[in-house]
Amino acid sequence: MKYLSFLLLCLTSVASGNKANKHKPWIETEYQGIVMENDNTVLLNPPLFALDKDAPLHYAGEICGFKVHNGPSGSGTVQFEAVVLDRSTGEGLVRSKEPLDCESQREHSFTIQAYDCGEGPDGANSKKSHKATVHVRVNDVNEFSPVFVERRYEASVPEGRLFERIVRVEALDADCSPQYSQICFYDIITPNVPFAIDNDGNIKNTEPLDSKHQRVHTFWVTAFDCGKNRAQADAQVVVTVKPSCKPGWIGWTKRVEYTPGSGSIPLFPSLHLETCEETVWNIQATVELQTGHIGKGCDRDSYSDRSVRRLCGAVRGEVDLLPPPSPAANWTSALLTLPSSDSSLVFSFNGSSHVAVVPEPVVASLSGDHFTLQLWMRRGGASIQANPSQTRGSRKEEETIVCTTVKNDDSFSHYSLSVHGCRLSLFYWPDVSAARPVKFLWKLEQVCDSEWHHLSLSVQFPSVTLYVDGVTFDPALIHDNGAIPNPAPRQRMFIGACWEPEEEPREILNNTIPEVKYVGGYHGLLSGVTVRPGSVEPHSVVECLYACREGLDFGDLETLGSGMKVHVNPSQSVLVLEGDDIESFNRAVQQVTYRNSLRFATPGVRPLKLTTSLRCFNEESCLSLKQLEGYLVVLQPDAPQISLSGVGPHLARPAPEFESPRGVPLFPELRIVCSLSHAVNTAAQGMEGGALMSDAVAHTLDGCEVQPLGEELNSEREELLVDMDVVRERGLEIINTTAYIAITGAESISVYEDVLRSVRYRLAKGSARFERRFRLSCSEMNGRYTSNELTLEVNFLHSLDSLYHPSHLLASQQQFLHPSHHAGELSGHTLPSPHRNSVVPGAATVIIMVCVGFLVVMVILGVFRIRSIHRRGEGSRGGAKEGSGQWDDSALTIIVNPMESYESRMGVAADTEGEGEEEEEAAESPDDASDDQRIIIKKEGRDSNARRY
Repeated sequence: MKYLSFLLLCLTSVASGNKANKHKPWIETEYQGIVMENDNTVLLNPPLFALDKDAPLHYAGEICGFKVHNGPSGSGTVQFEAVVLDRSTGEGLVRSKEPLDCESQREHSFTIQAYDCGEGPDGANSKKSHKATVHVRVNDVNEFSPVFVERRYEASVPEGRLFERIVRVEALDADCSPQYSQICFYDIITPNVPFAIDNDGNIKNTEPLDSKHQRVHTFWVTAFDCGKNRAQADAQVVVTVKPSCKPGWIGWTKRVEYTPGSGSIPLFPSLHLETCEETVWNIQATVELQTGHIGKGCDRDSYSDRSVRRLCGAVRGEVDLLPPPSPAANWTSALLTLPSSDSSLVFSFNGSSHVAVVPEPVVASLSGDHFTLQLWMRRGGASIQANPSQTRGSRKEEETIVCTTVKNDDSFSHYSLSVHGCRLSLFYWPDVSAARPVKFLWKLEQVCDSEWHHLSLSVQFPSVTLYVDGVTFDPALIHDNGAIPNPAPRQRMFIGACWEPEEEPREILNNTIPEVKYVGGYHGLLSGVTVRPGSVEPHSVVECLYACREGLDFGDLETLGSGMKVHVNPSQSVLVLEGDDIESFNRAVQQVTYRNSLRFATPGVRPLKLTTSLRCFNEESCLSLKQLEGYLVVLQPDAPQISLSGVGPHLARPAPEFESPRGVPLFPELRIVCSLSHAVNTAAQGMEGGALMSDAVAHTLDGCEVQPLGEELNSEREELLVDMDVVRERGLEIINTTAYIAITGAESISVYEDVLRSVRYRLAKGSARFERRFRLSCSEMNGRYTSNELTLEVNFLHSLDSLYHPSHLLASQQQFLHPSHHAGELSGHTLPSPHRNSVVPGAATVIIMVCVGFLVVMVILGVFRIRSIHRRGEGSRGGAKEGSGQWDDSALTIIVNPMESYESRMGVAADTEGEGEEEEEAAESPDDASDDQRIIIKKEGRDSNARRY
């Protein structure tokens, strides 16, 4: 029975086992593994375990093995295998079948599958799991050492300099990982060498090298990877020190002198570039001459603007929109003016309150769509304050220079000239009631460089031409400005701002213009703002008017070598040379010149700069040259000496000739000579010392003035006449007032001689006195050089009949008996001296003068007599001692020579001798107390020294 029971139990177990292997094994879907190059065991994450839900049944719940399948690349089965470590737990292990090499293949991928033991020991009816992907990365082992790319490195450097890099060494490591394949640092293993090496292999010298001390330096370097493996073999470095050579410009002269009138002179006659055998394939040198501090940006003609226009042949008819303040031109009186080096009037605008409103009669003369607007401008400038209404961060609005609306035949046109940043814009509206506006734009550096520039805008709508410092600029953009309100059809012009657009036109009541709000205020300086309606100026005239008379130039373009390029900016302040050959470049630099076409150039210093850039085949060791700075000194020109001659100091004519309709010419034989005095080198001629030589030259005067000395001319009795036909024919301007006559305009000396010889002096009937003085002076270069002052004394010759005439006698009596009414006249009309070439007054005049003089003396004697008696009375009461010392002057007798009073008035008394005699008399006086009784009479002559009797 026991045996049967055991058999039944076995049969039952077999039956139940066949039914137990119902489930497949389960593993993870993906595994990540790493393996070292020197190991074959793969460490998986997560660990390899296969699970079976049939556990813990024997066979069906056990894992019998793992199967490795090929990966995506077709590898894996050959190199890796999986084994079961524990059948009951399903733990497995993946390992490589052969050594792995990271350098040949760093990553491997394959699939793995688990299977159970089936239903019995033979593994029948075993079941397999799904396939899981396994990624294996081979970790590197520092098995390789660094190896230098080259075994020997060579370099050559000039002596006496420190270099950031002389040569670069390089080593490589064959390991696959960044940890072991990178070179962490290099090291110089040769001791006591003046070199250092960084972690990138760059070798530099730690001190200047000396070829005389050691010509060749040889040393060894090694390399280490980040695993501290040293290079298999060290590298040798050889540095050769070249003899001293200083690269740069040789022959640079810091100071260059220019004598006015020399034309063009070379700035660098002996300058050449030394590259010390460095191979250079491109050289560029920039020469910069700074002239912004000379006048308005550079040296220009020193004549006035109108004189320059005449000399250049410009068309007349310009209207000055910013004239000097005067009763006739009062719209500029509220503007701030600044001094100018060229005597021109400069107006300052602050963008808010400084606005000039041109009167309507002036605006009415500027109608038409053909006009030329010219002005000097400088953005910013002195005494300019920001507009407080502008908030920080707000977009800056346009600054309006000129804004105007003018009336044409039957319509109104509007235009405004504005600046915004570095842009200049002209907004032009041909017809405010019909046509749309057009905006012309120019992008110019001259607008925003805070320097003086001249702008000339020629408008022949629709054509617009802009000249900046005589150079033409075309509009960069022309477009419709869009929908903006039409300007009011009313003539007006603002300088320095524009008016705020009006939604509805406001009526003018009682000839009063409504208050206008200003917008777009201009910040900067303006000068010489003019508008000339009509045809525009040709380019040659504009260039003559405002082009700089000094600048940089190139001597001879025909001698320019092949491959050389020369560029000069429009203002001729910057010159650029470019080439590829050293010899040709050196010859070109020596051809750079400075020119100044003005005979009387403005003296002073002009800073000079030379900037050089080189491009070499070896950019790492290419030379770097520092900027050279110097200065050009324009010497003081030889001052012209303008000499006025040919006119005697006295001009005596009968009085009736001055009373004739044409008067008497004052300077009939005037001669004007202009000469230059310059030093002459007499040492070359065997003479000691130096000498001055004067050469007569043809010059241009720009003004002469005739001025009466003393009181001004009495317009009712006398006047100066000028031949206006000659003045108009020569295009000169004249100002004729009672204080002076001024003739202005640039013209030749001969023209001024003709005009001045026509100046006549005329008197009204019965207005002749005894003399009148005039002074003549001339100048050139806007008053920079002046002539000598020529003084002419005009004497009026009177006949005896006219002197004895009762009316003449009465006039003479009134003249001398009422000196208070004629003191001003006598200051300009002195009585003639007996030593001069004039007629002595008649006997009646002499008698009257003697009587008047005697009367004055008697009055003075009486006054002093009373004062003397009064003092003597006080002295007697003061003490007997003082009374005893008094001198009795009761018998005092004074004898006065009547002619002496006359001579003192005529200015011929010998005052010096009289003073000497008075000193002798005072020394002989025995008692000082007698001074109280001396009579002191002050002379009325040329000095006020007291005479004592």
